[in-house]
Amino acid sequence: MNYHGIMRLAFPPAPTPAAALVGQAIRRRFGWVAALAALLLLGFGHGPAAAQPASQPSAPALELQFPGPPTALDAETFYQLLLAEFKFQRGDPGGAHSLMLDAAVRLQRPELFRRAVDMALQSRAGNSAFNAARDWSRAFPDSDEPLRFQLQILLALNRPGEIGPVLQRLIQMTPIERRHDIISAIPATLGRLSDRAAARRVVHEALQAALADPATAATAHAALGRMDLLQGNHRAALQAAQQALQLQADSVHGATLALDLLPHQSVLAEALLRAYLERTDAAGAAQRHDLHLAYVQSLLELRRVSDAQRELRLLTERAPDLASAWLLQGILQTNSRRPGPARTALLRYLELAPGLPAEQAARGRTQAYLHLAQLDEWQRDWAAAQAWLERIPDPDGAGFALQLRRAHLLARQGQVEAARQLLREQPELDDAQARRKLVAEAQLLRDIGQYEQALQIYGQAMQQFPDDPDLLYEKALTAKRAGQYEAMEQMLRLLMQRHPDYHHAYNALGYSLADRNLRLQEARSLIEKALAVDPNDAYILDSMGWVEFRLGNHADALRLLKMAFERLPDAEIAAHLGEVHWVLGQREQALAVWRLGLQINPDNDTLLQTLRRLQAQP
Repeated sequence: MNYHGIMRLAFPPAPTPAAALVGQAIRRRFGWVAALAALLLLGFGHGPAAAQPASQPSAPALELQFPGPPTALDAETFYQLLLAEFKFQRGDPGGAHSLMLDAAVRLQRPELFRRAVDMALQSRAGNSAFNAARDWSRAFPDSDEPLRFQLQILLALNRPGEIGPVLQRLIQMTPIERRHDIISAIPATLGRLSDRAAARRVVHEALQAALADPATAATAHAALGRMDLLQGNHRAALQAAQQALQLQADSVHGATLALDLLPHQSVLAEALLRAYLERTDAAGAAQRHDLHLAYVQSLLELRRVSDAQRELRLLTERAPDLASAWLLQGILQTNSRRPGPARTALLRYLELAPGLPAEQAARGRTQAYLHLAQLDEWQRDWAAAQAWLERIPDPDGAGFALQLRRAHLLARQGQVEAARQLLREQPELDDAQARRKLVAEAQLLRDIGQYEQALQIYGQAMQQFPDDPDLLYEKALTAKRAGQYEAMEQMLRLLMQRHPDYHHAYNALGYSLADRNLRLQEARSLIEKALAVDPNDAYILDSMGWVEFRLGNHADALRLLKMAFERLPDAEIAAHLGEVHWVLGQREQALAVWRLGLQINPDNDTLLQTLRRLQAQP
């Protein structure tokens, strides 16, 4: 933080031209304070030490200009301030701080206290900075600024035992309309302390008055709960969220805490959150809608895609003009290969985008146009897809995503070499960009069935990035698509050896064995390891359901595959679920699931092969 501009010196009429030239030259090298001192020493100034022509009236005293009435400085104080700045610039921060603090105490000016604190902070003298901020607070007990400095300094010094009283005074001094923001910001602020238990005790001490005040009790409970969450005490955090929402049913802080608890206390925390989101009062509707959108994003992170889609439908019904919800729905429906709903949502976003801030609208339009182009690419309407790409408002800002979409469009039209060349021409200013280019080219080749070429590119990438587990995993999946099962298994086992916690490798190998009806007990064991790491992953649930089907455990298979399809409507999962229904004699259920699968992705190989093998016609 720089406070050099706080003190402004008032000068009488402009100096002579020679003095002006000298002043400009010195300012360029030493800054305003040094320039002033040099001018005074050269005799160009009008201060008490400057020589004055006898014919001219005496100039007024130099004054420091502060907010409010100016305070006249005597020569001794003026030079004291100049000397403090000189010392600071010349590498004597301790002496500068002492001089500045002495002047601040004598003059009782907050600007000088602030400058003294700043000098100490810039010289990494934390104790001196804190003492200056404490003196400042004593001189101005009704100001919260010195308290904020004290709090930040104590945090930097990792002295939690002294924070409580400072924090309590800061809360008490904050106007009631801003007190909720102060209280809710405490966990993020104190979360930097190394001793989380001590930080929690400090917060509990500081929030006693807020907990007793009905106006702030809910927010205070939520803040304490967030401190519990930082410590990993999920049960206590859940109890705090419950208390907050019992005291104030529309407490956004309590609901936000419940949202953050979803990965840890999913059932109870989600019940609290949903009760908050289902409120219909107009007050706080905008906050509820924003939190609802965050809830959708959390569900996606938890791989609960079907639940996320359901919540997005609810949100767009409750807030039909919430542009960001429509954009997310369009992206999600595109990723789920549902072109009809995806197009509707994306076009609705484009209708609403003009009401957004310009930068946000431009970013959203870029995403919408990219996904609309993908939808038309699936329909083989190359001209329409290209037209969407040409509408992107900032092609340079869209960057690699735009070039990747263009490359896929070229490849789908048979211009594979042109597509590869387009990707290769993209800049690679660092390793991340170089890796991205290689992966994009390999995935493009895999998507169009050129598996051998894709394996070659993955090989190049692994030579450049030999410790990247994702590259080895993707190469293994490509080998599987090429029918190279032995090579796939070797790569996946190597991945497990190098990265024992890479659970996708266990699932991939387990599913491959189950799909080929080989070593089923081993397949189940592998999938169980993956499921223990991520029990919400729909694809792992699908793998487990499929191995149970292969083992003849049809009831367990049906239960697991239904769960997987509910969480992620996917054509391949539909193929498996439909086959279990079919074998169980539930033909209508099977046909209904397969019809859904065809709507999701009519080109899915697994689903089409299943229908041909069973001679089924949904």
